Amino acid sequence: MSANNLKSMKSPKKLSTYLGWAFAVAGVLILLVAPTILTQYYVYLLATVFTTALLASSLNLVLGNGGLLHLHHGVFFGVGAYTVAIVMTKTSWPFAVAILLAPMVASLIALVIGWFCVRLRGLYFGMLTLALGQLVWAIVYRWNALTNGDNGIHAIPVPESLSSINSVYYTTLLVLIISLIILYMITKSPFGITLLATRDNPVRSESIGINVKSHRLIAFVIAGFFAGIAGVLFVLVERSVAPSLLFWNKSAEILIMCLMGGLTVFMGPTLGAGILVLLSMIVGLYTEYWLLVLGLLLLILVLFLPQGILGYLMESYDKRRSMRGEN
Repeated sequence: MSANNLKSMKSPKKLSTYLGWAFAVAGVLILLVAPTILTQYYVYLLATVFTTALLASSLNLVLGNGGLLHLHHGVFFGVGAYTVAIVMTKTSWPFAVAILLAPMVASLIALVIGWFCVRLRGLYFGMLTLALGQLVWAIVYRWNALTNGDNGIHAIPVPESLSSINSVYYTTLLVLIISLIILYMITKSPFGITLLATRDNPVRSESIGINVKSHRLIAFVIAGFFAGIAGVLFVLVERSVAPSLLFWNKSAEILIMCLMGGLTVFMGPTLGAGILVLLSMIVGLYTEYWLLVLGLLLLILVLFLPQGILGYLMESYDKRRSMRGEN
């Protein structure tokens, strides 16, 4: 095969990469000017989407890249949010300390939970994460002196520079972009590639000297860290926290976001988060049975789009490209 033919085979892949970057840059530019043309409600809604997108993307590091059935990722999100709330309402520490502590505490809880869970696989791993996550929820729910119990914590003070919804919007967007870049670099690093190997064939990975448990634990802690950052963003958007943030149904929604967008595509959870948050707002205007709609949506995904929306689009594009290459 000649060099010219090789170049022509590679060009579609390069073109798809350039198109992907072009769409990403265009999307960021649109989001930068969005607050100038949208009402305050939609600006708030987009800030909520950014927060949830970061949370879903952090879960996918463990779920999509690590192949671990993590059923209670929302607990780290709630721990991060509660850390900020407790520091700002019960201490005199500055806000900078609160936002630094939140992901650290969340990653510490992830380290403790992950230390027990990575010894198991499959459904047993998922059930243990669910059980330990519910244990943390019960502590938050019952520890009235620290967390105010089921009343939650409200009117959380934030710096004056973050008092407007526009400033919160740009902050959440900036943090989301930086976090996605870091997560993408992690997935493309030697550690991320090794994590994929432990997902695809853990037995062979162990046989060639890879410590599967340690790689899974590190991924678990990293995911918990970014979930804690998402918890900080939630406090900026909502100014209140409640034990429901740590309940299992929150984690179920995050899991569905990853499935909806596509586990094997990096931006899949971000797309899934945007669709699900906007859909929940729309459905909530007409009915209170959102969980029923969510269950039907999950059923449709499992039956007709097991690879997710973005995964399906990418798969279709690859098939068309391969057909053109054969022709």
